[in-house]
Amino acid sequence: MDFLLSEEQKKLRDLTREIAQRYVLPKRSYYDETEEFPWDLVKVFAEAGLFKCLIPKEYGGEGGRITDICIVTEELSKVCAGIALSFAGTGLGAYPILLFGNENQKQKYLSDLASGQKLAAFALTEPNAGSDASAVQTTAKRQKDEYVLNGTKQWITNGGEAQTYTVIAVTDKRKGSRGASAFIVEKDFSGFSSGKKEKKMGIRASTTRELFFEDCKVPNENLLGKEGMGFLVAMKTFDVTRPVVAAQAVGIAQGALEEATKFARERIQFEKPIISFQTIQHKLADMATWVEAARALVYNVALGIDRGKVKGSKHSAMAKVFASDVAMKVSHDAVGIFGGYGYLRDYPVEKMERDAKITQIYEGTNQIQRNIIALNLVKEIARGIK
Repeated sequence: MDFLLSEEQKKLRDLTREIAQRYVLPKRSYYDETEEFPWDLVKVFAEAGLFKCLIPKEYGGEGGRITDICIVTEELSKVCAGIALSFAGTGLGAYPILLFGNENQKQKYLSDLASGQKLAAFALTEPNAGSDASAVQTTAKRQKDEYVLNGTKQWITNGGEAQTYTVIAVTDKRKGSRGASAFIVEKDFSGFSSGKKEKKMGIRASTTRELFFEDCKVPNENLLGKEGMGFLVAMKTFDVTRPVVAAQAVGIAQGALEEATKFARERIQFEKPIISFQTIQHKLADMATWVEAARALVYNVALGIDRGKVKGSKHSAMAKVFASDVAMKVSHDAVGIFGGYGYLRDYPVEKMERDAKITQIYEGTNQIQRNIIALNLVKEIARGIK
């Protein structure tokens, strides 16, 4: 993919790769076992300036380009997808502010995210509002100079660790999805708290928690956009952030491919390295082809978004669904190449398969992504677009 990247982006990739190998790799097993949040590595990322690529220069960053975010996410996820989420989850929480925030909101919140002094999170999902994002029940009632939020959010990445949250809540139940609004909520706002850390199959270094709003008071100036724009804020955010999930999936797949290839060269059976057997060669060839195809799609979409050529949800959904399916397939096949060793925690492909599964689920399940793709195809046919 070098021909698609600028020299600056290549340097960003090389820097992130070095950080992942030097700092993340030695801690990968530790954080997977303990399920602690990797604050020491967040500090490393911040000192290296990685968070700056999330935010435009006018707000203390160095970019704000989706391609840059994909580069960092892929390289970190190649080593540990869970640790990578401290970065990528902050991008998800920041983008609603980037897309819909007014100048005062951007000045107030984005510089701390760019420096890595604070992390962000995005809070849409609820116990009864997963794939059906329009079923949000958390309410926000306006009372003079503030909104009062009540409700529960579930499965929030960076939940309890982040200091800045974008929260979707209903301001007018009569309007359905058009009655939802988006708010910036700070961790120390009165009435806001987080629940226990969820015990997960994968991405264990990433914290996932419930969020509770009990008469949580949010200033009027923390409304993002206008009342009734909450669902639009969420969907437009996903349109630009789903390629980042796809990049995470590509990173997992690339990491699994590299581990499987290395193992196949070293594992001796019948007095030969198993990579000499055509069955293994063909398996690795297919894995490598799928990874390259996924990467090409992901970065094509990301560059299209950055250049204003891709504005709809269809291509972001395509990138997410294809790359995440590839991550599951490649990581699963990597475990197969390792054989019994692949089933042991002593070897990283076991973790990679566990981590890969979530990329098919969050930011919209792959079934929902296929619905989005098909709906856009129908709309394009109706408009006479071939």
